[in-house]
Amino acid sequence: MSSAQGEIAHFHSDRDVDLRLTDRAIRRFAKDLRGSGAIRIVPGSQWVTLRLDAASDVDLLLTLVSVALQAQQTWPDPLDRPPVGCNDQRGAGFVKADLGGI
Repeated sequence: MSSAQGEIAHFHSDRDVDLRLTDRAIRRFAKDLRGSGAIRIVPGSQWVTLRLDAASDVDLLLTLVSVALQAQQTWPDPLDRPPVGCNDQRGAGFVKADLGGI
């Protein structure tokens, strides 16, 4: 998913989604984001990674997509830096589960 300001969200697997918020949006919602076990935040990254394990995680994803769209329009990067790669490219995604025994 993209906006005029660039990419907003993409999937890395059936369950892992990266969302590009902004530094300001992440700081604003950091306490709430850190309180969720479904979200991974990487310091210095404009991306958050969301693991979809339950129906409530899908609701959270929809909410965060809305936040991401608003953040891109309302709180652009004041330094106008190009977006850096997502958290998965930083090696900071969720640990892949070994489902071989299932």
